[in-house]
Amino acid sequence: MEATRPPMIRAAQPLLPDMEEFLPYLREIWESRMLTNNGALHARLEQALKARLMVERLQLTANATLGLMCALRALQVSGRVITTPFTFVATVHALRWCGLEPVFADIDPDTLNLDPDRAAAAVGPGVTAILPVHCFGTPCDTTRLGLLARHHGLKLIYDAAHAFDVSDAGGSILRHGDASVVSFHATKVFSTSEGGAVVSATADTADRVARCRNFGFTADIDTDELGLNAKLGELNAALGLAQLPHIDAQRRRRQAIDRRYREGLASLEGLSLLPEPANWRGNHAYFPVFVKDGFAITRDQLHAKLRAAHIDSRRYFYPLVTWHSEYRSLPSASASHVPAATRVANEVLCLPMHAGLTDDEQDRVIDAVLNAASHAPAASRRMPA
Repeated sequence: MEATRPPMIRAAQPLLPDMEEFLPYLREIWESRMLTNNGALHARLEQALKARLMVERLQLTANATLGLMCALRALQVSGRVITTPFTFVATVHALRWCGLEPVFADIDPDTLNLDPDRAAAAVGPGVTAILPVHCFGTPCDTTRLGLLARHHGLKLIYDAAHAFDVSDAGGSILRHGDASVVSFHATKVFSTSEGGAVVSATADTADRVARCRNFGFTADIDTDELGLNAKLGELNAALGLAQLPHIDAQRRRRQAIDRRYREGLASLEGLSLLPEPANWRGNHAYFPVFVKDGFAITRDQLHAKLRAAHIDSRRYFYPLVTWHSEYRSLPSASASHVPAATRVANEVLCLPMHAGLTDDEQDRVIDAVLNAASHAPAASRRMPA
């Protein structure tokens, strides 16, 4: 008789409020008969997020990719843009859609974010902007990147897809740069199913973003520039409004999961973790581990063993953007140019992390990692370099 398989443990899972909390918003939509075009719930969510995130200007968008495109357009970025290879491909796709050429610079292996020194070395003819990513919610070195941008007269746009509700000593991490773009995708800490927002440093940029997300309209019948349909609908805004009161509880649960992972995996040789937040408050959006040469098996072998145990894990971000067919021919895409990102892409594995993860499920994950290390066949064991 075949043994019963354990249920799949998902790598990510959206936070959904009780249906009863969502229904009043649905009734409001049904009564208004308004599904999109900056409805009442859309306006209410924008105001609520400004207050929550402590930012003055925020425009909702249909997703973060379109938000990046609107921000780049609003800031009139042209030519070449310095960015990181260690990110989801949407970051760089947004550049291409805007007719821009990415210039890849390597990452800091400790933070996984764009290395300011490597970014400075990449400044050259035609470069007009920098597009860093707050990877896994860890803040970039905003001070040095800001100084670099100002010194060379470059626009600075942060891909803050992972950085909802992340703050440093001065407040929200979203306040840095000329614009920051955050994601509200279903896998994120705060979700509208699909969605995002642009936080702008100036009123002029915010006005241009607002026009860009609505086809470029300045009035009912006129457009003054090329725009997109990047508006967030009322159903998505309703989900965001219903979810927002639960964010603090979700953060506490994610923090507890983070702590249990660190305690459970601390004894494993060759498995390293990101440092815990210091002088900043994280959101615990992800829990990446890094399979080094001293670990018993390779990253891909561990990934396969977890899958066999019905545990979903993700190799974020593998392959590197620079390995994609669209980008590998660029001069800055060679592995020798981005050695730290290349190494990290071959080591990283994100374990399940979401507020719905139970202690029993997390114990299954921890036990599976420990067992994979301790029961590895001798032939597959790796010795430290």
